[in-house]
Amino acid sequence: MLNPDSLRYEGWRQSSKLLPLTRGEVGRGFHEPASILFKKVNTMSQIKEKLYQCSGLLSGLCIVIITLLLLAQIVGRLFGFIVPSADDFAGYALASSTFLGLAYTFREGGHIRVTLLIQRFSPVPRKIQEGIILILSLGLLCYLSYACSYMVYESYIYDEVSYGYVPVPLWIPQMPVAIGVIALNLAILDAFIMVLRGKKPTYSEQEDALSLEEI
Repeated sequence: MLNPDSLRYEGWRQSSKLLPLTRGEVGRGFHEPASILFKKVNTMSQIKEKLYQCSGLLSGLCIVIITLLLLAQIVGRLFGFIVPSADDFAGYALASSTFLGLAYTFREGGHIRVTLLIQRFSPVPRKIQEGIILILSLGLLCYLSYACSYMVYESYIYDEVSYGYVPVPLWIPQMPVAIGVIALNLAILDAFIMVLRGKKPTYSEQEDALSLEEI
């Protein structure tokens, strides 16, 4: 059976703010915020990885759409019908595929970089060089993100449409371009933070792996 005196003591102890904490309570109070912070960081990393993967999948989907449009045009010529604005839609899909695939390709080290000189650097000068390049790239991508987003905003405000058989509001095909540039901006920012923390960027690890495979 529970002792009423012990219950009263426990309730008074928990309600009092002047009593010192025990060692176990101090340990729990120290580790719980750290574990919560670690979980939040891990969740953010997972969200970023999902974003890069989704952008790559959408880029591949746009290539599939281009292929289907080309096949539809070929079949249409055989049977005597046309696909309205097929060239326009193929162009929109091509632009979307290009920009949506930028972040995923950067993350996987797929962009072409001339490493003939920097691969001969020692680790410290190479980190400095990577940091400078990433800062310049981040500044350029911030401007491009603003410009592309403002382009979409203007097209939406002024109701701009395409010229062709099927008039399309221009903000719709422009939206993937802006999203792709913003995603690349986030990927470069992520790589710059990794360099500041003394870690190796993901694209650099992929490049080293490809170099070993070539050897």
